[in-house]
Amino acid sequence: MAGHSQFKNIMHRKGAVDAKRSKIFAKLAREITVAAKMGLPDPKMNARLRLAIQNARAENMPKDNVERAIKKAIGNDTENYDEIRYEGYGPGGVAVVVEALTDNRNRTASAVRSYFTKAGGALGETGSVSFMFDHVGQITYKPGAGSADKVLDAAIEAGADDVVSDAEGHVITTGFEAIGEVSKALEETLGEAEQVKAIWRPQNLVPVDEEKAASLLKLIDNLEEDDDVQAVYTNFEVSDEVLQKLTAA
Repeated sequence: MAGHSQFKNIMHRKGAVDAKRSKIFAKLAREITVAAKMGLPDPKMNARLRLAIQNARAENMPKDNVERAIKKAIGNDTENYDEIRYEGYGPGGVAVVVEALTDNRNRTASAVRSYFTKAGGALGETGSVSFMFDHVGQITYKPGAGSADKVLDAAIEAGADDVVSDAEGHVITTGFEAIGEVSKALEETLGEAEQVKAIWRPQNLVPVDEEKAASLLKLIDNLEEDDDVQAVYTNFEVSDEVLQKLTAA
């Protein structure tokens, strides 16, 4: 019985991982389709598409999926996606920024509002919390890209703003408008980045207790599970002990 239970547990976890991966691929494909439709379907001539494909490769998205997403943009029957940013407050007054790509604004707005309400938060107007964040470019490299000094020199030469290196790799920050230019310059020195994306970086962090952290993590999970939501950013911090307790399976 124990072996049978263990097998079921493994299969359950594998199913959960596969489902999550499928959702990630779907969101990456949507970004590729939007990028290809907004510009040329050639990554060499379309910086946004090039970055979208690069991020898809970082997640080991199959090449066929990438090509299918680009072809979808060329076809006339493609859905028209709108880029929308939602802003609001979660439990404890924590600021939350949600980026979405949707073909139905009413559906997405209703869903996002319900997530905030169920968590004890409230959806606000555009601009209500984004002033607490900096919209920047984030370029990440694995440790194998080089030493901290090598990456720092390359980042300075490329015109980046900041670099943080640790055992897990290198995180390079640059201005939002300079993402494409800086990432291209870094690629010539360090090779292809693991990930290149625009993020909302909080200017200050709000500490929360275990109860509020649990509600916030549930809110983030619900938002990220929504097919229309591409990314979620918050400005809360919680101790490692509490985080480990809340995320333990």
